[in-house]
Amino acid sequence: MKILTLIVLIGIVCSLSGIAAEAPAKDAKLRHVVAFKFKDTVTKEKIKEVEDAFRALKGKIPEIVSYEWGTNNSPEKLDKGFTHGFILTFKSEPDRDAYLVHPEHKKFGALVGPVLADVFVIDFWVKE
Repeated sequence: MKILTLIVLIGIVCSLSGIAAEAPAKDAKLRHVVAFKFKDTVTKEKIKEVEDAFRALKGKIPEIVSYEWGTNNSPEKLDKGFTHGFILTFKSEPDRDAYLVHPEHKKFGALVGPVLADVFVIDFWVKE
């Protein structure tokens, strides 16, 4: 019983002190950042097909608020072979989760999977 009381008290203290996770603001933006490293054997035509297919997801999956992409041009030489960056924006985690399991996203994954040497993904709530 003492352990349960201690757990409840810790929860109250955390929530009062701001340590507990806060709900995102009403107009918050959830960024889904993806970086691709293509296999050395992949043709420019195939890469263009992947670029076009990724871009087309914005028109097929309504949960995507915005879509941006580009190719690496950093002079820092820290890209680890990743050449393409994509940023998708969502209003909520459920919207992002719906995108992840959407049939069009799955179809895109089947297209891009065989041509990738590596992929990097990070999601975060925008803070200013």
